[in-house]
Amino acid sequence: MLIAIGLIIAGFILVIKGAEWLVDGSANLARHLYISELTIGLSVVAFGTSLPELVVNIFSTLDGANDLAIGNIIGSNISNILLILGTAATITPLYVQTSTVWKELPLSLLAALVLFVMANDHLIDSAPVATLSKADGLSFLGFFLIFLWYTFGMKKVEEDGHTQESYNPFISVGHIIAGILILVVGGKLTVYGAEAFTVQLGVSEALIGLTVLAIGTSLPELATSVTAAVKQKADIAVGNIIGSNIFNIFWILGLSATIRPLTFEPALNVDLLVVVGATILLFLVVHTGKIHSRLLFWRQKEGHIIQRSEGIFMLSLYAIYLVYLGWRG
Repeated sequence: MLIAIGLIIAGFILVIKGAEWLVDGSANLARHLYISELTIGLSVVAFGTSLPELVVNIFSTLDGANDLAIGNIIGSNISNILLILGTAATITPLYVQTSTVWKELPLSLLAALVLFVMANDHLIDSAPVATLSKADGLSFLGFFLIFLWYTFGMKKVEEDGHTQESYNPFISVGHIIAGILILVVGGKLTVYGAEAFTVQLGVSEALIGLTVLAIGTSLPELATSVTAAVKQKADIAVGNIIGSNIFNIFWILGLSATIRPLTFEPALNVDLLVVVGATILLFLVVHTGKIHSRLLFWRQKEGHIIQRSEGIFMLSLYAIYLVYLGWRG
């Protein structure tokens, strides 16, 4: 028991430090290359913080633990929106660019809807067993390539003549790589420690995937987005979450299904609908927080924000969801 607690504490420390290095390195690299922080958040940061999900899913797939693999992705996407963005917005209101509202967010919603359609063979084709086949996995990977093409085609930021203190680009890359590695190690330590408690309770693989693994593998996103929010780098905080949700479905689940077909448990449809609902909620939230006046350090910006009150509301919904999982589990 003490070993499990020690692993959790060590994991948290590593995750927090890794997130700090990843955010600082990414922001500095973006500044050197004149690439927007949103682009970095949607790509480099999202990929780095999604590595724990990737590692867990590959091993779960190879071991035939389908419920663990699918539950981990669905649970991570739920916690990314309700828990992580809710926490970040509670710390400080998050400015959301208009392009994110009308492009990246709908793509994240599309990913959840495509997963719902492809996973429900028993509802659509009256198949005896619902399966994410290798063909489904390849289709996900095709969507992922389109997303990458869009992300790296985004307009670079223009030079504004202002000089900002920044690291040498090679040091920035080193910080990014070190941050990602530390995040992965910290996330794995935390998951191992948490699993030690959960296994003793004798709960299902799906519940472990939706709760312990989902929250544990989402710790890098949590630490990164919270750190970015504190540093007032909202583009990285928001881009990290939306990018991670797209990565989780199109890249990680697509790769998992390509390696080995995944049997889908119909009971997970409830949780999949929660992902769809949470994404739609986020779309509505950023519209209710549309900026009509001058606010703090966003005085010259036009767009949308996630207010503190809305962040608290999202956290409340996540707490209700966890209570529901406990009752169902």
